[in-house]
This record gives sequence, structure tokens and C-alpha cells, in this order.
Amino acid sequence: MDPGNYATGITAGASNKYSLLFIVFLSNIIAIFLQSLCIKLGSVTGYDLARCCREYLPKKLNWVLWILAECAIVATDVAEVIGSAIALNILIKVPLPAGVVITIVDVLFVLMAYRADTSSMKFVKYFEWAVAVLVFGVVICFAVELSHISADAREVFRGFVPSKEMFHGNGMTIATSIIGSTVMIHSLFLGSGLVQPRLREFDVKNGYVKLDEIIDSSDEKHSSYEQEADYFYHEYKPSYQSIKYSLKYSIAELVVTLLTLALFVNSAILIVAGSTLYGTPEAIDADLYTIHDLLSRNLAPIVGTVFMLALLFSGQSAGIVCTIAGQIVSEGHINWTLKPWLRRLVTRGLSIIPCLIISLCIGRNGLGIALNISQVVISILLPPLTAPLIYFTCSKKIMRVEVSIEEAEEAGDDDNNYVVEDGRKYKYMTNNWITSGIAIIIWLFVSTLNIYAIYEMAKNGVSG
Repeated sequence: MDPGNYATGITAGASNKYSLLFIVFLSNIIAIFLQSLCIKLGSVTGYDLARCCREYLPKKLNWVLWILAECAIVATDVAEVIGSAIALNILIKVPLPAGVVITIVDVLFVLMAYRADTSSMKFVKYFEWAVAVLVFGVVICFAVELSHISADAREVFRGFVPSKEMFHGNGMTIATSIIGSTVMIHSLFLGSGLVQPRLREFDVKNGYVKLDEIIDSSDEKHSSYEQEADYFYHEYKPSYQSIKYSLKYSIAELVVTLLTLALFVNSAILIVAGSTLYGTPEAIDADLYTIHDLLSRNLAPIVGTVFMLALLFSGQSAGIVCTIAGQIVSEGHINWTLKPWLRRLVTRGLSIIPCLIISLCIGRNGLGIALNISQVVISILLPPLTAPLIYFTCSKKIMRVEVSIEEAEEAGDDDNNYVVEDGRKYKYMTNNWITSGIAIIIWLFVSTLNIYAIYEMAKNGVSG
């Protein structure tokens, strides 16, 4: 949930009322499926998606994917910058250029606690709590918003069913942006990375990894932390038991949060926009300022203020998520050891420069256009960046885990579930044919939508 969701949700509600709620629901299902694959990949290999690209793909291809991933991070960051700047401008009258600059310090405090290869869950728990508090604030804000609008419940729920109204106007182009803003590429990298500390903690706690055997007290050149970090980065492979634990816990957590909180907020944005903007003259080129004005004028000033407060909370939570995801991308793809706060300044600087130029030269209309374009860019980058994920999780060479006799007996699996190679026992954890088929269908669906969106934008540009 980031400012990009607001931009696409407002456009969808203003142009197609509630009919694109089906795409919102479908996007959440796609996000759950792809992030489940990321959790599976991270759990089985012990690597995040970015590092898997570095370890298992040709070097040149890995560099291309890194550049595309960084473009997706910057495009996502643009949405956070614009959303936060607009919220600050409306709530406390901070000038847009100043609001853009202020966003550079939004999550530097998070990076002070960040350690790339720690086996401790402390940072992950702090990270989760910080995002949870902000997301909870967003949910409360939209519960207030929905209580103030008048919408036909039957018409709203009908929007979650496919209909011909979805294709009216630029419906499918907007649908492409909804998928890009909901699935969010950076969350795929993050999801595959956050399982690592959980796997390590489980193995240490249950004796599958014995730290006292790893640390060499006679090694005076390296501290115990450095030795531990080096082991977990270069040698560690998750145990079968930790993989089973991680898959069960992480996927359950993912499904619950995306089908409740994320679906509620993304749907609420569209519903609020559909009930206040659809069929009005202001619906044309509607932006965050427009919906704030309409909510404040037609319902109550506090309603418009609460909407902007939700936008600010979303921008901050998304900024934290994007920060850690960006760190995972650079460390995984190219083993970039640049200090996190410095790396953050580089990424946010790349986002701020165009936003600052737009805010100074064009103003609010330019920022609204840039916000929508950023979501289209993210969606276009989704197919090339998810293709490796599907390949990795279908590969028997990559998705296998060595299992000891004790682990096999403890798991209670049949001997036919294991393969013996070079005197070692392995269990394959690749996608079955149903999962592989669904993954390919999703990839083709998103790719087709993107091609259509590009065609429509080119046609409109030529006709304009």
C-alpha cells in the first residue's frame, strides 16, 4: 500500500466507478501467488531473489536484471516522494518542492539498525512493527472514510465480479496500473529476503546449526560476529525442518494480511473515489488534490484531512519497505557493500531530482501525471523481473534440499519422495505442474495487459 495505489485507485473509481474492484481483487490474488513463490525460493535456497539471479544466471543477464530492478525501485520511490510531498503540502502547507526534499530523510533511521547478513530476528521484528503501526493507521483512516460516504452496497459488491463495464474507456490500461501498484516488484525481493533471518533463527534454536562449532576462538583477525556472518552468507543452507516451518508460517501470514488489510485499503481507495468522483466534471484528470477538495467540500473537511493523513502514513510505510527492498536488490545482484544510508541517499536522490524539477516547473498537475506514469513503468517491468522467479522455482537443480536420514524419518515422508545423488539424499521442492501452469498463465496475462497498455498509450499519443 503506497501512494501509487491511491493514484490508480482514484483514476479507476473516477472513470469506471466500482467495476475495476475485480481487478483489485485479482491483483491481490496474483500478489499472494507470486510472493508465495518468493517465500518458497528464499526458504529452499537460503538466498533472496536478487542473489539467486547472481548465483544461477549468466553474469550479463544478472546485470540487466539488476538495472531493471533498480528502475523499479526508483519508480516506486517516485510514488512515495510525490505522495508524501502532496500530503505534507495539504496537511501543513509545506511547499511542494520543500516536501519533495524533506522525504530524503524519511527512513534513514531504519537503516541505522540494518545489517545485511545478521542471523538475529531483532531487526526484522522492529521492521515489521514499524510497518504494522503505519498500516494500522491507514486502515483506521479508511474505516472513517467509508463511514462518511453514501454508496450502494449491492453495486459495490457487484464490482468484485467481472463485467463489461471494466472495458469502458481506458479500463484495461488502468487495470495494468492497478496490477503494477498492487503486486509491487520490490515486495517480491523483500519477501524472499525476510525469510532468511527466520530460517537461521530456527536452525540455531533447534540445534541444526551450532554456532560454537562455527566460531574459531583462535581467529584473532575476525570477531565472532564476522565469522558468524561469513558462515551464514557463504556456507549456510537451511535445514529441511526450517524450510517446512518457514513455508507454513510465512505463507499463512502473507495470505491473511493481503486478503484482509491490503485488499480492504486498496478497495476502499477505489470505492471512495467512485462514490465521490464518478459522473462529475472533476472526474476528468482527477488527482489527489481533486479528491481531497471533493471530500472536504461534499462530505466534511475532516474527511479530506483523514484521507491525506492515510496517504502520509502509506507513504512512510512504503518508504520503509522500499528502503530495505532496495538494499536487498543491490546486495543480492552485485554484492554492493555500500553503506545502507549512503545507498538510500543515492536511490532517493535519483527519485527526488525529477520530482523536484516537475514540482518547480509544472506544479501539482505534473506530479499527478508523474505518479501515474510511475505505476505504468512498474507494471511494464513486472514480466521481465518475475520470469526468473518462475524459472528458479521450476528448476530441480535449484529447488532441492539435502536431507539427512534423521530429518527424513522425522518428516515421516515416503522414501519415494527423495532422490539419492552422489551418495546424498535430496528432496525436490520444485513447483508441481499445476503451480507452474498458473505461474505461466499469470505471466502471460500480465504481459498481454502491458502490451495492450503500451499500444493504447502510443495510439492516444499519436491521436493527441
